[in-house]
Amino acid sequence: MPNFTLRLSADNDVPPDEAASSFYWLTDQRSSFTSGLGPSLGKLGPVPERNIDFVRIALTAFAADRSVLRDGRGSNWNQRQIDLQIPVSDPDCWTAVAKELASVLGFLSGDRWTLTFTHEKAPVETVAPTDTSPVPKRVVLLSGGADSAIGALYSRSLLSQTEHHTLLSHFSNTMLAPIQRHVTAEIKRLIPGPTQQHVVVHLGRGSHRIDGRSYPSEPTSRSRSLLFLALGLAVASIHQVSLWIPENGFASLNPPLGPERLGSLSTRTTHPAFLKNLSATLTKTDAHAAIENPFAGSTKGEMYRRVVDLIGGDEAAAFLGKTHSCALTGQRSHGISAEVPCGICFGCVLRRASFSASGVVDGTDYISPSSIPVVQKWLDSKSVERPVRNFVRRGVSARDIISLALPENYPMRDALDLCQRGIAELRSLNL
Repeated sequence: MPNFTLRLSADNDVPPDEAASSFYWLTDQRSSFTSGLGPSLGKLGPVPERNIDFVRIALTAFAADRSVLRDGRGSNWNQRQIDLQIPVSDPDCWTAVAKELASVLGFLSGDRWTLTFTHEKAPVETVAPTDTSPVPKRVVLLSGGADSAIGALYSRSLLSQTEHHTLLSHFSNTMLAPIQRHVTAEIKRLIPGPTQQHVVVHLGRGSHRIDGRSYPSEPTSRSRSLLFLALGLAVASIHQVSLWIPENGFASLNPPLGPERLGSLSTRTTHPAFLKNLSATLTKTDAHAAIENPFAGSTKGEMYRRVVDLIGGDEAAAFLGKTHSCALTGQRSHGISAEVPCGICFGCVLRRASFSASGVVDGTDYISPSSIPVVQKWLDSKSVERPVRNFVRRGVSARDIISLALPENYPMRDALDLCQRGIAELRSLNL
């Protein structure tokens, strides 16, 4: 079974077996990661030890996730067994919650994980000073997608003239960085006044091992969102403020499109059970774990209408049109920029439905439909439109809601109502 160790130092000559099973978080060009951020997160500021640990855990899981190929396609994936060994500040503390954390990680990725914790002294890093300005009201994750952009806009609208918030963006694919910067600038223009800090972290697994050989490259990487969340909590932990993870509640519940769909079509990072269990597990280690999804009870279309209420229909169309919701990869193999959304993945279909249901004009230039036969054939092979159409026709029953693994404090009737509203928005597309 695949097993990987995160290491914070490396000898000049690394044995091949160690190189194949290790990720090295170093401060030189031999590092396994593409980032200027060190393993103690010094550039972010005085992050508490437990939240530094959590970033190391999330980064190792993300790197391993990308390095172990899955069998199957679409959502019909195999379950992998992956073992990780991670250096932390207090191994005993994390060992006490290792099984719980592995379970939470498995809920997210669909795999079985075993976590072992060790101690390794990290290289000394310069720690950025704490900002002397007032403490931010909150930290908001900003991915460049529509939901996070709406969350950042809404957060800014709630600030008084003496308050500010921090936006946290993470990217491992450089395509996202310009989108994140544009959204940040637009939020500042659309709602002038309050101070706004934008922290951008480039952190991802590189393509080559320390011995120069290539890593395998699994494209799905469900755990990337856990790393994003861990970085957000790290920044929020400096001032002990809440972290917003904006995501529409319908996608967060993630109802399966059909019985043949064995895996999720969207991330489970904002699923209420995941957030509840992760927060409870981190709290046991004294890590900062104040996480909130401000749109847990809203559909995506309802979020779009909130943007209209804030800035008007024309500005809403322009603002939302510049966000990126596409989850499909492979555009470049057909000579198409990776920035161009497909229009047929679940993220794009839900986006299109939200524009339609909210009455906001969708100016997005999708690849689908394509006049190029080979491109259209590729789109047809990746499209979720048929399963979405069947899902809308079938609807959601109380039995389906039971399968969603909701936490005890989430009323089933609320989940059913939310799913029915989400389906109504999908129905507006007339697929």
